[in-house]
Amino acid sequence: MRVTIADVAREAGVSKTTVSRVINLKGEVDGSTAARVREVIANLGYVPSSGAVGLARGSSRTVGMLVPSLTWPWMGEVLQGVVDTVEAADHGLLLFTCNRGAESVERFTTQVSARAFDGLVVVEPENTLDHLTELHRSGLPIVLIDDRGHHPEFPSVVTTNHEGGASAARHLRDAGRTRPLVVTGPRHFGCVRDRLAGFRSVLPTELVVDGDFTERRGRLVVEQLLAQGVEFDSVFAHNDISAAGVLRALRAAGRRVPDDVAVVGFDDIPMAEHTEPPLTTVHQPTRQMGEAAARLLLSRLGGTAASERPVVLPTELVVRHSAP
Repeated sequence: MRVTIADVAREAGVSKTTVSRVINLKGEVDGSTAARVREVIANLGYVPSSGAVGLARGSSRTVGMLVPSLTWPWMGEVLQGVVDTVEAADHGLLLFTCNRGAESVERFTTQVSARAFDGLVVVEPENTLDHLTELHRSGLPIVLIDDRGHHPEFPSVVTTNHEGGASAARHLRDAGRTRPLVVTGPRHFGCVRDRLAGFRSVLPTELVVDGDFTERRGRLVVEQLLAQGVEFDSVFAHNDISAAGVLRALRAAGRRVPDDVAVVGFDDIPMAEHTEPPLTTVHQPTRQMGEAAARLLLSRLGGTAASERPVVLPTELVVRHSAP
């Protein structure tokens, strides 16, 4: 059976009000009594409700984070940036994923209703923006990481996807590449459209194939084009995972990288240094994105008005051996 505040009070020989004051760091309890209550709490294994503690203090001192999945290659870096920032501010973090679709969203909504956290950092799961907007309008502070071109009415942190695509194109153009292939991500993502537009603004190409950010799709695109006799001297893949698939297909076909085909990715996840050859890629400051989003949210919780303009962090081309 779950230990209750009444159990703690009875064991410590005090009232439930006294136990509540100790839990919520109120100063009306003398030191020896508070020490005895804390000892009983430890011995009984009592865990106070975060919602009850939050209501008593006027704040839970807890931040929520909602993400599609922890399997995304750069999600760990984003999460670490958020964790570092909220912990430094003496806040806790509740993490929610949407691995189970509607069931996950329902569980998350229950926590919102219980006021288990004060504000929310979001990497937007599919088809949740309308729900998040409603939560924002009802008073929940929200900050979005990578707005995917949706430009919500609450604060967001984004990177220079257009300039990132342009920097990849300039590098390939300056290396004398004239027949580029672009393997995109899903076109309904604003970041994908921006990366493609930036690339084409420098190095126009009609050889563009829709991808899905997976290694398998990057590999299949190259295999199919080579089988059809389509010639290209470079590839810009919209993330490093699909770029790894491109490299694998080129190697299997006997094409030398970068001599025959240069390859550029996007994200600069840790794996990019360990592909064969190491991958030239556009660095996305994922940890800094998490840090910036958490700082924005904490500022809002502290009473600072939110800016209507997104915080924009720069991308940077990292040159390695796949496209020197």
